[in-house]
Amino acid sequence: MMIKVLILLIIAFFCGSIGASLAGASKKGCVTSIALGFAGAIIGSWISRKMQIPELLAVQGIPIVWSIIGSALFVAVINLISGGNSRKK
Repeated sequence: MMIKVLILLIIAFFCGSIGASLAGASKKGCVTSIALGFAGAIIGSWISRKMQIPELLAVQGIPIVWSIIGSALFVAVINLISGGNSRKK
Protein backbone atom coordinates (compact mmCIF):
# COMPACT_ATOMS: atom_id res chain seq x y z
CA MET A 1 0.00 0.00 0.00
CA MET A 2 2.69 2.49 0.98
CA ILE A 3 4.75 1.53 -2.06
CA LYS A 4 1.85 2.42 -4.36
CA VAL A 5 1.46 5.82 -2.69
CA LEU A 6 5.20 6.46 -2.97
CA ILE A 7 5.15 5.51 -6.66
CA LEU A 8 2.18 7.85 -7.27
CA LEU A 9 4.01 10.70 -5.54
CA ILE A 10 7.17 10.10 -7.57
CA ILE A 11 5.25 9.96 -10.86
CA ALA A 12 3.31 13.12 -9.96
CA PHE A 13 6.57 14.86 -9.01
CA PHE A 14 8.23 14.10 -12.33
CA CYS A 15 5.14 14.98 -14.38
CA GLY A 16 4.68 18.25 -12.48
CA SER A 17 8.37 19.15 -12.78
CA ILE A 18 8.46 18.50 -16.52
CA GLY A 19 5.18 20.37 -17.07
CA ALA A 20 6.36 23.36 -15.04
CA SER A 21 9.66 23.55 -16.90
CA LEU A 22 7.87 23.33 -20.25
CA ALA A 23 5.68 26.26 -19.22
CA GLY A 24 8.72 28.30 -18.24
CA ALA A 25 8.31 28.16 -14.47
CA SER A 26 11.47 27.63 -12.50
CA LYS A 27 12.42 26.92 -8.90
CA LYS A 28 9.36 24.92 -7.94
CA GLY A 29 9.60 22.80 -4.78
CA CYS A 30 8.83 19.13 -4.35
CA VAL A 31 5.36 19.63 -2.90
CA THR A 32 4.48 22.14 -5.62
CA SER A 33 5.66 19.75 -8.34
CA ILE A 34 3.62 16.90 -6.84
CA ALA A 35 0.52 19.11 -6.67
CA LEU A 36 1.11 20.21 -10.27
CA GLY A 37 1.43 16.57 -11.32
CA PHE A 38 -1.89 15.63 -9.75
CA ALA A 39 -3.62 18.75 -11.07
CA GLY A 40 -2.12 18.04 -14.49
CA ALA A 41 -3.44 14.48 -14.39
CA ILE A 42 -6.95 15.74 -13.70
CA ILE A 43 -6.81 18.50 -16.32
CA GLY A 44 -5.08 16.33 -18.91
CA SER A 45 -7.50 13.43 -18.44
CA TRP A 46 -10.43 15.80 -18.79
CA ILE A 47 -9.00 17.25 -22.01
CA SER A 48 -8.36 13.79 -23.45
CA ARG A 49 -11.92 12.67 -22.67
CA LYS A 50 -13.45 15.81 -24.19
CA MET A 51 -11.33 15.49 -27.34
CA GLN A 52 -11.86 11.70 -27.40
CA ILE A 53 -8.12 11.04 -27.52
CA PRO A 54 -6.79 7.94 -25.74
CA GLU A 55 -4.74 8.29 -22.57
CA LEU A 56 -1.18 7.41 -23.44
CA LEU A 57 1.31 5.68 -21.16
CA ALA A 58 -0.64 5.32 -17.92
CA VAL A 59 1.32 4.17 -14.85
CA GLN A 60 -0.52 3.37 -11.61
CA GLY A 61 -3.61 5.07 -13.04
CA ILE A 62 -1.83 8.33 -13.90
CA PRO A 63 -1.67 9.14 -17.62
CA ILE A 64 1.92 10.37 -17.94
CA VAL A 65 1.66 12.28 -21.22
CA TRP A 66 -1.60 14.00 -20.29
CA SER A 67 -0.30 14.82 -16.81
CA ILE A 68 2.65 16.66 -18.31
CA ILE A 69 0.45 18.49 -20.81
CA GLY A 70 -2.15 19.33 -18.14
CA SER A 71 0.42 20.62 -15.65
CA ALA A 72 2.10 22.75 -18.35
CA LEU A 73 -1.28 24.26 -19.23
CA PHE A 74 -2.09 24.81 -15.56
CA VAL A 75 1.23 26.59 -14.92
CA ALA A 76 0.81 28.69 -18.07
CA VAL A 77 -2.66 29.83 -16.98
CA ILE A 78 -1.45 30.60 -13.45
CA ASN A 79 1.46 32.62 -14.90
CA LEU A 80 -0.95 34.58 -17.11
CA ILE A 81 -3.27 35.32 -14.21
CA SER A 82 -0.53 36.26 -11.75
CA GLY A 83 1.48 38.34 -14.18
CA GLY A 84 4.09 35.78 -15.14
CA ASN A 85 7.54 35.24 -13.72
CA SER A 86 8.19 38.87 -12.87
CA ARG A 87 11.30 39.40 -10.80
CA LYS A 88 11.74 42.16 -8.28
CA LYS A 89 14.81 44.32 -8.71
